[in-house]
Amino acid sequence: MKKTQFKYKELEKLVREFLKDHSKKNYSYKQIIKMLHIKDKRAKRAVKSILKVINKEKYKLMKQPAGAATEKVKVITGKVDYVNPRYAFIETDELDEDVYVKAENLKFALDDDTVQVALLPHTRKGSRIEGRVLQIIKRYRDTFVGRVETAPNYAFVVPDFRKMHYDIFIPLSRLNHAKKDDKVLVRIVKWPSHDKNPEGEVIRILGASGENDAEIHSIMAEFGLPFEFPENVLEASEKIDPKITEGEIGKRRDFRDVTTFTIDPEDAKDFDDALSFKKIDRNRFQIGIHIADVTHYVRENTVLDEEAYERGTSVYLVDRTIPMLPERLSNDLCSLRPHEDKLTFSAVFELDKQARILKEWFGKTVIHSDRRFTYEEAQERIEKLEGDFSRELVQLNELALKLRVERFMRGAINFETTEVKFELDEKGKAIGIIPKERKDAHRMIEEFMLLANKRVAEFVYNMRKGKQRNTFVYRTHDYPDPDKLQAFSVFAKKFGHELEISEGAISKSLNNLIEDIEGRPEQNVLQTLAIRSMAKAKYTTEPKGHFGLAFRHYTHFTSPIRRFPDMMVHRLLLHYLHHGSPVEKEKYEKMCEHASDMEKLASDSERASIKYKQAEYMASMTGEIFEGIVSGVTEWGIYVEMTKTHCEGMVRLADIKGDYFTFDEDNYRVVGNNTGRVIMLGDDVKVRVLRTDINRRIIDLELVD
Repeated sequence: MKKTQFKYKELEKLVREFLKDHSKKNYSYKQIIKMLHIKDKRAKRAVKSILKVINKEKYKLMKQPAGAATEKVKVITGKVDYVNPRYAFIETDELDEDVYVKAENLKFALDDDTVQVALLPHTRKGSRIEGRVLQIIKRYRDTFVGRVETAPNYAFVVPDFRKMHYDIFIPLSRLNHAKKDDKVLVRIVKWPSHDKNPEGEVIRILGASGENDAEIHSIMAEFGLPFEFPENVLEASEKIDPKITEGEIGKRRDFRDVTTFTIDPEDAKDFDDALSFKKIDRNRFQIGIHIADVTHYVRENTVLDEEAYERGTSVYLVDRTIPMLPERLSNDLCSLRPHEDKLTFSAVFELDKQARILKEWFGKTVIHSDRRFTYEEAQERIEKLEGDFSRELVQLNELALKLRVERFMRGAINFETTEVKFELDEKGKAIGIIPKERKDAHRMIEEFMLLANKRVAEFVYNMRKGKQRNTFVYRTHDYPDPDKLQAFSVFAKKFGHELEISEGAISKSLNNLIEDIEGRPEQNVLQTLAIRSMAKAKYTTEPKGHFGLAFRHYTHFTSPIRRFPDMMVHRLLLHYLHHGSPVEKEKYEKMCEHASDMEKLASDSERASIKYKQAEYMASMTGEIFEGIVSGVTEWGIYVEMTKTHCEGMVRLADIKGDYFTFDEDNYRVVGNNTGRVIMLGDDVKVRVLRTDINRRIIDLELVD
């Protein structure tokens, strides 16, 4: 039904049939148009009108008998987004918009709790939907991290979490030796009621507030990250036999005599991928992408496997890594260290000079890495054409560049955001911020990893043509939400950039935009907004494509040391190489959902550690003035990224002197009521650092005119 023009009557019939077929469940307007695959704007508007007519008909049927007061109260279920102490929104799939609930009507529900809400009658046309909580169905969390404050007869904990708007009362008997200003993990033992604060007990002392370990431990506790491996998991890893037998080698393709090396960051401790290079003749090259064979050591349904599944991914905080696998595996048995025989799972390609694939092979291998390169060392050989393995690296880079060009010609999006690295002293304190520079060596490795991931996915997908498809783990990325793209195109136009957002043209148009804005003041803001308009990538068994990479099928095969989905992919690929029948789809879909959830958790915790280090770094710069760019606009303040330090802080609207500012959400700006002054996303501004709060990981700024 894509791009189909509907007649109103036909569309009405289609919607009514859909609702009839799905009468046991409520669907929102957005869900209906998505499930009916309606893209046409006029058809979308027509669906909204049709649903209003149908709702009016239902209302008439639902009217109570004569003598009854009014219509039946509508009740919905959703999750709490506790914006500030005054109100919250309830996010729900049952309505087209979120429900506004005043704090006094929340029934002491907290952020992310699942609640049942009664909708209140609309007081005026066009007003937002308002409700009151009837009951709390499920509490999302019962532990919080915060700082201890003490009084003679009691104590309380001030939570770090910004959406927890109550201090937690702690009887002295439940302090468990915590002292004033300690960072602690608290469990709620009595939920708030009748204007009383929640009551809790200290279950872990994380350290003195402000110290690096205490603050990082606070982030780990806040996001439920593990502090250590269980003893039985460590014991299991130590019991693994490291010996590679001749019998095992005999089952594998032997690459030990082929030139092979790894390229990783200077501070990397595990090396989970290697490249091999062999020149077949002047026009053909054999390229091997060799990945640590983690699943040879981590067998299904063992304690090691269960722990890796639960963690889902390694987490990279600013000053430490929380690994998915114990060090014995990640840094020893599975790490492709130089001058050692290692077991690998490989994707091997024969390419011509234009990087066209002539042959491909997937299977178990054994390698012997000749050299461990850092990115800087590899880059030096590519640029200077001298040094060990320089010829191989230059040829690999030429092939990678051709693969990259082809990918962009097919519609891949060229997003490259600026990443930063913190310089830390011996106590872990941030003393500098260094932007990470991506060069050809980084892109070369990335391109060959993308090639392996893509071809593995396509290989498994095409194994059973015309039959039941093999269940597999895909990495998918949906087409962007049309409404978000439309809003983004309107904003880009304010900077003089035209964006074509039709389905066939959006990729090329976005790449043209990214090229046009490179080095211009609006680059960061437009690129950030463009990324926000994109859908989120996820793991699923559905063989959908990857919009951002412009691949019909894509997976994650190349990092099993740090991602559990890659371990799933290795097991499934081996199963199908041995002619196994399709596995149970539902089981793997649940595993994919868990992996996607853990990936988001890792991303949020990594971002929190960066925010903490930014606040710590800027703490010594109170009073200093910086140039910046407006990176976000909200109803309570404007966010500014300081150009020199790459740190983001907030100017509260209430602190802007001489005017009262109103948030204009549609145009990403705030407007002064008296002066008409406009502050818009992307504006260049000067700001002064007012204060920093390391506990809450925030930097307060004020505008300097």
